[in-house]
Amino acid sequence: MLILKDPITGQNPTSFPAWKKLEALASKCKKSSLSNYFETDPARHKQYSVKAANLNANLSRHFIDNEVRDALLTLAKTANLSSAIEKLKNGENINFTEQRPALHTALRTPIPDTPESALAIKCRLDMRQLCEQLQQQQWPGQTGKAITDIVNIGIGGSDLGPRMTTEALTPYHSSSLNVHFVTNIDPCDLDNTLATLDAETTLFIVTSKSWTTLETLTNAQTAKQWLIKNLNRTDIHRHFIGITANTERRQDFGIKTVLPMWDWVGGRFSLWSAAGLPIALATSFETFESLLAGAHEMDEHFFNTPETNNLPTLLALLEIWYVNFWQCSNVAVLPYDHTLRLLPNHLQQLAMESNGKSVDRSGQTVNYETAPVLWGSAGTIGQHSFHQLLHQGTQLIPVDFILPLSSHHDNAKQHQHMVANCLAQAQTLMDGEDARRIKIRLLASGMTPHDAEILAQHKAMPANRPSTIISFDKLTAYNLGSLISLYEHKTFAASIIWNINAFDQWGVELGKSASSAIYTQMQNKQNDACNPATLAALNEFKQLNY
Repeated sequence: MLILKDPITGQNPTSFPAWKKLEALASKCKKSSLSNYFETDPARHKQYSVKAANLNANLSRHFIDNEVRDALLTLAKTANLSSAIEKLKNGENINFTEQRPALHTALRTPIPDTPESALAIKCRLDMRQLCEQLQQQQWPGQTGKAITDIVNIGIGGSDLGPRMTTEALTPYHSSSLNVHFVTNIDPCDLDNTLATLDAETTLFIVTSKSWTTLETLTNAQTAKQWLIKNLNRTDIHRHFIGITANTERRQDFGIKTVLPMWDWVGGRFSLWSAAGLPIALATSFETFESLLAGAHEMDEHFFNTPETNNLPTLLALLEIWYVNFWQCSNVAVLPYDHTLRLLPNHLQQLAMESNGKSVDRSGQTVNYETAPVLWGSAGTIGQHSFHQLLHQGTQLIPVDFILPLSSHHDNAKQHQHMVANCLAQAQTLMDGEDARRIKIRLLASGMTPHDAEILAQHKAMPANRPSTIISFDKLTAYNLGSLISLYEHKTFAASIIWNINAFDQWGVELGKSASSAIYTQMQNKQNDACNPATLAALNEFKQLNY
């Protein structure tokens, strides 16, 4: 009989005295303005900036002062966050609903100091060998031609993280291989990719920890049939690499070359594992190792730095401050680097799959908000669409600006425009634009008092929109690793204070099983176990297709 044993003893955070104090402080802060903080302390950016693992986070544009910060830190202490961090570090089964540890940090440690890190290092040696063979054209396909194109087939953490990272490291791409990503079960995703490729020189990486993921295996089977048809042979093993924890199932598929995955790594944390092989193939294995090194430095910061200066913890506390005490249901992450445009997509899975929970660790329904909706896109693209809502909408949406201070490209003037736009957005969100000043300018331009009064109200900006700028010298693999690791640890720290399990995803699992049941009914032409709305849609499908 399974007994769920939780090593983390959590409590409802609303019962903590610090929670009550923060409620009172929020009422007080809502009557102030961010500009007042700077009027009182023009150098507050020095006090409210934190550096870690090559990243610098400027937190000065937030509704925090020493009293608020102390109350937030007290909340973290009361929730025993430091103890939970130690349990994460030591590999205890903090994912207690699945009775597993969460040891993604073991994937990026440079020394084999645990059994898990030893396995990870051994896997990296195999990854290095594969990279060298493929990049040096020493891995021919079945007809003897060298592989030129890699297609990664995966979904969720087997796609989002590797795809985002590969895109972000475009300046480091190798010229020897072209790497493509296919994830959607919609046939156009794979078909559009295959239309540009030569079967003789294409290799597929199929990544599925369980080897049961419907979208991945369906695409893999289609790719297999494409190879068989175009190569006119059934022996195609040199065109596949499998990455899985289920060796028996992948053998049935016919894949001979396989790299391991492990139950102690969740999918959304797997880009550091063999699932990151496409990153290394697109760039170099040295670049991949630099990515791991940056993540490891952030791990060390998170594990060893006191809460008062612990960057992931402080970012988590700010999120809780706005979600639970300012009723913010959304946060935006806006990278001011075009190659980082997929970062919000990856962070959506990381944050919302981890903390999108409505029961606490004891199984009780929570009476407070947990994960906010996370979204965003690359600047300056978003400035011409949703930034309107950020500046003048009715919702308060805290923003994280991600800002590389220098560029890989020679056009320095254009990068200066990028940096200027980022700084201007943060400044405008904080300062806004007063209707009275706008009216004065309109009157000076010759507008009538009546029209100036009306137009000034439309042009006015409310101000007091909080934001963080996370800056670094350049988007290198090392800095990208530390940035991703920062958000991983922020997500975990928030989950501990919210008293939820960040490492299971039962909502995702239910959706998968429900899909399989409906698909079976389609094949059998049955109408079992459907609610009326689903049945109506299923009948529409059958009328059109049968």
